[in-house]
Amino acid sequence: QIQLVESGGGLVQPGGSLRLSCVASGFSTNYYAIGWFRQAPGKEREGFVCISSTEDVEYYTDSVKGRFTISRNNAVNTVYLQMNGLKPEDTAVYYCATARSYCSGKIRDYDLWGRGTQVTVSS
Repeated sequence: QIQLVESGGGLVQPGGSLRLSCVASGFSTNYYAIGWFRQAPGKEREGFVCISSTEDVEYYTDSVKGRFTISRNNAVNTVYLQMNGLKPEDTAVYYCATARSYCSGKIRDYDLWGRGTQVTVSS
């Protein structure tokens, strides 16, 4: 079955860290750009970072630069999102998705999506 599965979310205090994983099954991630999106309550889903097949990284949201790091390990078909210095405004459901071609911050440029993992930042 071709799918993406996110994990690693949870409840964390402000200033804390989490590492999310996006595991692909049924296909190889080697040739795909993978993006991370998030959707906060009452807000639209937004793309904030993407890693290309050649490991180039693009950020689309200034608020996560310097705090969030994306990486990939094609040997295990996994893309990671290391999140440090978490803030309450980072609370959202986090999704990973495969891009149709190149990295993009736009939902329409992605086709396969995971179901998401909840991240809650609260004291």
